[in-house]
Amino acid sequence: MNRRIAGLPGLLAVLAGALPATAQSAPAAPRETPTLVVFLTVDQLRADYFEKYGSQLQGGLARLYRGGAVFTDAHQDHANTETAPGHASTMSGRHPRSTGIVQNAAGVQDPQAPLIGGGGPGASPFRFRGTVLTDWLRYRDPRARALSVSRKDRGAILPLGRAKQEVYWYTADGRFTTSRYYADTLPTWVNRFNDRRVPQRMAGQAWTLLLPESAYPEPDSVPVESGGRDFLFPHVLPAEPAEAARRFPEYPWMDQLTLDIALEGLDELKLGTGPQTDVLAVSLSATDAVGHRYGPDSREIRDQVLRLDRMLGAFMDSLYSVRDSSRVVIALTSDHGVTPFPEVAFGAEAARGYHVRLDSVTAQLRRGLVAAGADSAAAYVDDGLLFVDRAALARAGVSVDSLSRAFAAAARRVPGVLRADRVRDLAKGDTVNDAITRRWLHMLPPDLPVEVAVTLRPGHVWGTASYAQHGSPENVDTHVPVIFYGPHFKPGKYGRFTRVVDMAPTLAAVLDVQPAERLDGRVLREALR
Repeated sequence: MNRRIAGLPGLLAVLAGALPATAQSAPAAPRETPTLVVFLTVDQLRADYFEKYGSQLQGGLARLYRGGAVFTDAHQDHANTETAPGHASTMSGRHPRSTGIVQNAAGVQDPQAPLIGGGGPGASPFRFRGTVLTDWLRYRDPRARALSVSRKDRGAILPLGRAKQEVYWYTADGRFTTSRYYADTLPTWVNRFNDRRVPQRMAGQAWTLLLPESAYPEPDSVPVESGGRDFLFPHVLPAEPAEAARRFPEYPWMDQLTLDIALEGLDELKLGTGPQTDVLAVSLSATDAVGHRYGPDSREIRDQVLRLDRMLGAFMDSLYSVRDSSRVVIALTSDHGVTPFPEVAFGAEAARGYHVRLDSVTAQLRRGLVAAGADSAAAYVDDGLLFVDRAALARAGVSVDSLSRAFAAAARRVPGVLRADRVRDLAKGDTVNDAITRRWLHMLPPDLPVEVAVTLRPGHVWGTASYAQHGSPENVDTHVPVIFYGPHFKPGKYGRFTRVVDMAPTLAAVLDVQPAERLDGRVLREALR
């Protein structure tokens, strides 16, 4: 019988600490090709949390870290470390330069693919280029199926590329839904899951500490957290049901709800029952929400990760109660890390110099365009990138080369800027010893109209936002866990430099399928039995 804790009871069990004990034994020895791949992406899970929280991890994260093949120097080896680019790389084996997904702002938004039942903007993978692991499995056996679930649309969509499989994400009205890119109606089992109205029924519920207060070395009173509001435990979900559903993703319970629908879909779709290999992709986003709001040094993020650890333990227990563990492979990674609040890392006074803006440079850019008779929108800055409309500049007689040189020179003079590279110059750089050059090259497709990439000094962040940030090519944002678990892998810690794009080719080798195109990643053969 399935031992999962579904819906409201599952969430309340998490609150009460009543989750079932997690067995620590390794899965049985491999017999045949796996019939199920479970790919877990924990949004904003820093690799150092495993050692930082140590023995307090006792559930699924502990089991994966202590019993899996763990690559301790693993990275999202591209520059713009955001959710969309990171998720697009997980099961494609390719960097953003190849997938075409380079920003959240140009990720899955698609007005031609409205959501079924509303609740959010339209979304689809129309920008995604190439194929992913699920496609390679279907090329071998068309019966292969996939289910992908997440709180975020991009977290659910991009791991499966352009495949029209079962893809569902959470909406502001408290439902899981999909877009018309995938279907015209929701299946009965998803409607039944939504009808439980779990987020609304939890209105007024308090997020309290999982462990005694003495187990948390982090101070609870840090005013920079949560924009200076509601930064003390407990954190209470709004009492009004509709508002509770809207705010629900900010609380640890969002991960339990996502795991519950993943297990429900596993049962309903009969994933992993063979003879083909199926895929269950689960992107868990509460760590990202809590990390942005309270930062990576907070009491809240420790409690969130400890709760996620217990949730994943129960999830694995449920999974192995209904599927043969000898034919299940689990992979875990993250889409990016996160940079600490400068106020926490350096102090409130010093932190002022760690918030960087390019306002004066962009204003100078606009004035120069207007003076030259060009449209002021013919060049703009986003995520530290200078985008240009080359055709518009050519019509106005503006030299793109001169403009990019002038912009880069001006950007380098801004306090907090480490470097401003013209994209055409990056290819001449040292991609072995210069990680920033390499990561920008991995980031930008040749046809993307970007001329300059600006990189901040370590510890610096863009603007004056009151939330913890990520997105830089520095290790603090690129360093993520890469873990494989199951009888097809040799448990242990592997210290060589590894990339998230190595995960898909490694899984393909285990599954004995051929990628449909050239990949950026390689097979991590040292971890294979």
